[in-house]
Amino acid sequence: MADFKKSVVYQIYPKSFYDTNQDGIGDLQGVIQKLDYIRELGVDYIWMTPFFVSPQRDNGYDVEDYYAIDKRYGTMEDFDLLMQEAEARGIKVMLDMVFNHTSDRHKWFQKALAGEQEYKDFYIFKKGKAPGVPPTNWQSKFGGSAWEYVEELDEYYLHLFDVSQPDLNWDNEEVRRSVQKVVRFWMEKGVKGFRFDVVNLISKGKFEDDMEGDGRRFYTDGPNIHQYLKELNETTFGTDAEIITVGEMSSTSMENCYRYGGEKEKELSMVFSFHHLKVDFMGNEKWVIVPFDFLKLKNILFTWQKGMSENHAWNAVFWCNHDQPRVVSRFGNTEKYWKESAKMLGTVIHCLRGTPYIYQGEELGMTNPDFQDISQYRDVESLNHFQILQDRGLSKENAYQILAIHSRDNSRTPMQWNDGKNAGFTEGTPWIEVNSDYKNINAAKELEDADSVFHYYKKLIQLRKDYDVIAYGEIEPLAELHPSVFAYKREYQGESLLVISNFHGKETRWDAEVDLTDYQCILSNYKEHSFTAERCDLKPYETLVLYKNV
Repeated sequence: MADFKKSVVYQIYPKSFYDTNQDGIGDLQGVIQKLDYIRELGVDYIWMTPFFVSPQRDNGYDVEDYYAIDKRYGTMEDFDLLMQEAEARGIKVMLDMVFNHTSDRHKWFQKALAGEQEYKDFYIFKKGKAPGVPPTNWQSKFGGSAWEYVEELDEYYLHLFDVSQPDLNWDNEEVRRSVQKVVRFWMEKGVKGFRFDVVNLISKGKFEDDMEGDGRRFYTDGPNIHQYLKELNETTFGTDAEIITVGEMSSTSMENCYRYGGEKEKELSMVFSFHHLKVDFMGNEKWVIVPFDFLKLKNILFTWQKGMSENHAWNAVFWCNHDQPRVVSRFGNTEKYWKESAKMLGTVIHCLRGTPYIYQGEELGMTNPDFQDISQYRDVESLNHFQILQDRGLSKENAYQILAIHSRDNSRTPMQWNDGKNAGFTEGTPWIEVNSDYKNINAAKELEDADSVFHYYKKLIQLRKDYDVIAYGEIEPLAELHPSVFAYKREYQGESLLVISNFHGKETRWDAEVDLTDYQCILSNYKEHSFTAERCDLKPYETLVLYKNV
C-alpha cells in the first residue's frame, strides 16, 4: 500500500521543464533526461500537468483527446519509456486528469455542436432566459459570462473556465463511464497517482441567477459530488492500493474536505485547498495589490490542519503550483534575504501534517520574472484581466503591477538548469521568456553549493522519511497571535518536533509557550542560532526545527 504520508510529490509543468528537440517547448524526453536530478532531490512521485492532445488555449487543461499524447510533448512510446525509467529510479508517476470540462475540439463536443442529442447530453446546454439573455448570470473564472450562445442550436453551453472549455454533464451516467474508462487506460500503463483538476465543480446544483455573487455557490461542492467521487474510486483507482489521488478543490469548504480526503470515505487520498493562498487578495478578488495578511495566513493553515486531523482527513500541503506566483516573491524576500526566506518557507510547509508538493524550481528558490510588457505574457486568464482591469479604469501601469504579482505565468517561466543560453532549457526560442535572474539561480550552481536552497530541500524531504513524527504526528499551533513568528508542535509516540519560523525581515523574539529544554536543533537556515528553555531570538527569516524523543 502506498504510504503517501511519508511521500513527497514533485510537480512538473512539462511545457517549461526541459526541451530536447529545440522547438522551445519542454517535452517528455526532457523529463526522462532529468530523472536523475529528480532522484537526487529525493521525491517519491512526479505529478505531470496535462500533455494530452490539446489546442493549448489553457496550456493543456483543455483536453481534446484523453488517450493521446500531444505531438508537442512527444509520443506514447516516449511516455512508456518515461514510466520505465522512472520505475528504475524508484519514482512513481502521477497524471493530471481534467474531467470538469473538455476542449471544444473534443469529438464529444463537436458531435454535440452537430446536434447529436447523445453528445449534447455530455455537456450542459440550456435555453436563454430571453433573446440574448444567458440562462443564468454566472461568471466564468476567466472573466465574462460562463455561458456561450450557439446560434445553430439556439442554446447556450456552460463553461466555468475559458469559452473553449465546455463543462461536462456528470449527471449523465455515460459521461461518468467514459471518464472511468480514461482512468483505467492510464492505470494499465502503470500510473500510480492521479490529480483531479477542479474536481469539486463536477456536480452542478440549481441553475439560477446568483444575486449574491458570481454563481460559484451553485456549482461548488455540488449535490452529488461525494457520490460521483465514491463511484470513480470504486470503479477505477480504488482497485489498486498502490495508487494515490489528490483533488484540486476550488473555493471548497473544510466540511466537504473531511469527506473528500477522509480515511474511511473511499473518495480521494488527499485534497488541495487554496484558502491560505488568498491572503493577498481582497475577499475573493485576486486582481488587486494588497500586502499579505500574516495572521490570517496562520489562522487559515492552522484551522485546516486541526480540522482535517480531528476528522481523520488528509491534506496536500503546498505554496506553489502552475497557477500560483513563486512563493519567495510572494511571502519571502527576493533581495536581501532570498536564500533565507526560500528555506524558511519550505520548512513551514514540509513539517506540517500533510503530503508536501514541490513545484519545479521551488527547490531552487525561483522567483517571479517581473515581466514589463503584455507581449511577454501567455496565460489566457492574465491576458483577459489585463483588459478587464483597464476597462475598470486602471492605468496600464497599474494593470502591469497587478499582473507582475498575481499572473499564473509567474510560475510558468522555463526551469533554470544552468547559466547558459535560455538557462539551459532550450537551444530554440522558448515559448515564454526565461526569468532574467537565471545566472544567479539555477540547478547547476545549486547542486555544487552545499548551502543552496536545493540541498536544503533535500534535507527537508529526508526529514519526513527519517522522523515518523513529521509523517504521522498530531499538530498543535503555537504563537498564534505573534506578529512575525509561525510556530507549531508535532507529537507522535514520544517524539516531539517544534518548528519555529520568523516570517519577516527583522529580528524578533518568541517567548516559548513550551519548555525548550532537551530539544536539539536538527535543521536551520542559519549556521548559528540562539534559544534557551524559555525563548527564541530569531534572525530575519530564521527557521528552526527542534526535536526531542521523550
